[in-house]
Parts: sequence; structure tokens; C-alpha cells
Amino acid sequence: MSQRRKKRVTRILIPPMSALAAVCLLPGADTKRTAPDWAYGYLKPLSPGDTVGPPCPPAAKPYPDCAYVPAPVPEDGVKRELPGAAARYTRNEAYFDYGPADWYPGDHPPMPEIVAKGKPAAGVRACALCHFPNGQGKMENGSVAGLPAAYFLQQLTAFTTGARRSADPRKANTNEMAQIARLLTDEEAKAAANYFASMKWRPWVRVVETETAPAVRSTTNGLFLPIAGAAPIPLGQRIIEVPENPERTDVMRDPRSGFIAYVPAGSIARGEALAKTGGDKTKACITCHGQDLLGRGNVPGIAGRTTSYLMRQLWDIHQGTRKSQIMAPLVEKLEIEDMIDLVAYAASRMP
Repeated sequence: MSQRRKKRVTRILIPPMSALAAVCLLPGADTKRTAPDWAYGYLKPLSPGDTVGPPCPPAAKPYPDCAYVPAPVPEDGVKRELPGAAARYTRNEAYFDYGPADWYPGDHPPMPEIVAKGKPAAGVRACALCHFPNGQGKMENGSVAGLPAAYFLQQLTAFTTGARRSADPRKANTNEMAQIARLLTDEEAKAAANYFASMKWRPWVRVVETETAPAVRSTTNGLFLPIAGAAPIPLGQRIIEVPENPERTDVMRDPRSGFIAYVPAGSIARGEALAKTGGDKTKACITCHGQDLLGRGNVPGIAGRTTSYLMRQLWDIHQGTRKSQIMAPLVEKLEIEDMIDLVAYAASRMP
């Protein structure tokens, strides 16, 4: 087995986590903010005194040292079911850090050990926990199914060197991912890259143009969940993304249940025009990502990915926390509204 890859590490020193609390987006909330807080799973702008990700020094374990650790959920012993799944799991079995439930083993090839179970002694949680065994992932993390293996490995290196960080210091799971990347052996990194590259990306987001959206609350790591019984709220210039089936996504980690993205009226058409021509602000997205946005060569596909993930990447690159010599000049002139239009269009494309 190879040694851990030795890379220059850029440390980000941030204040320790003080508390965790769910916050709600209700009528009257300010939507005219500069940064797209909603893409990071937050419902208000970053302010002095806000809880941010815990420090993550080189010797730290990805989990729990670099992550938000929610309060334990008491095991209720209830074995839950999902449509078409042979096995049943309790909520805590579904969320086991080092071997989470695999509801549909027939949907994917055999998982490498690092994907299925991680490395418990090192605090490296299973890839399948956040990204699902099929790589579809959720709005608060990355969708990795179908990514070219070379691109996947390139991004692990970027996490390792500090070239890929979050523009919002509240997003702790980016720090956890960076520390995971530092602790992977070459064999483990390649196994994960080849595994996720072997699967095709499938439709995952239903994009709805609207002037209103559900009132939502945010979980510890930034999953938006509708507030039962709450009246719809004005959408404004933002996107609200929620699970199609909140219980199946939040409680059971259903890898077949996708998301709904509520986007501003007219954003898909505006995004299509910008993606295909670049307007006078950027280069046409289809030049590199392909006519259908499914990717080309080692350029990743962006069609049908969650709007939250796509928006975070554009904003991180725009803010310089995600380094990309190719993308940086392409996002330089984009306004928030342009980015919203682009991700609405990209997410609406069927892979």
C-alpha cells in the first residue's frame, strides 16, 4: 500500500463552533443579500458571532474534529422500508458513519471498502454516507456519480492543497472533505474515483419556475426541509431546493428520491441563452461541458445536478476560494442573477 500523498497543506484557521441551531426562512426574510447564502444551506447572511466550522489542523480527524456533530438521535428500533428495497433499516442504521444502509445494492457495482465503510480509526467516514452508494448525493454535498475519474482525482488534490475551499466559513463539511482527501492513500483515492466514474448520472432535480416557494428550515449541514403547515413565501432572486420526499431523504437517506428546485420565473430561458452564447459576460458553457451539458472528456457534466451544488461552485470560484485557471475568468463578470439563471438551466437539463 502506498504512503499517504504528501501535499502542501493550506490551513484555514476559523473560530471554534459555539452552538448549532436550525433556523427558519419565513415571510419577511431579507433576500437581497450579496452572497448566495441559500446555496450553502443558510438562511441569512454571515454575520459577526455566527457559528462557523470548527478548526481543522493537520493532525485532526475529519470526523468529529472538522465537522459539525449533531446531537445523538435516540434509536427508536423502528425498521423502516423504502419502495422496492429488500432490506429494512432503522434511522440510526441508515446513518451509521462507517457502514450506512445500502438500500438498493443492485443499483451499483460492489463498493470499495473506502466507499462502503471509510476508515473508522482515522475518522474518515464512508463516502456512501454523504454521497450515497450510487453517487447521487444531496443538495448540501457533491453529486459524484459519472464524474470522470481524472477530474475526481484532480479535485481530491485540490482539497488536499487548499485550492478548493468554501467561500462561506460556516460550511464545515467542505473542511471535513479536505481532511478526508489528505488521509486517503493513492489506492483508496483511485478506487473511489473509478467506482463513481463507472456509474451514469441520472435525473435528480425537478426544476419549477415560480414566484413563491415553501418556507423551510435548515438542518445541521444545510439540507433545506419544508416547514409543515407554513404558508409559501416570496422567492425573490434566489433558489430554494428541497427533497421531493423530505422524510425519505432526511430520515432514511433514500438514494432514489431526488429534489425540487424552486427557481425565479424566466430563469431557465435566460440561463439557456447565457449557456449557449455567453452573452457579453462569459464563454458559452456548452463549449467545454458539451451541447447537452453532460461533459466532454475530463470536463465534468453539470446537467441535472443540484442547483445548490452548482451555485456553490460558481460562487467559490468567483470569490477565489476554489482555484481554477479555466473557470475564474469565465465567472468574473457574472452577477448573482446570471449565476442563478445558469444553474437553473443546467439543473433542468435531463442527463
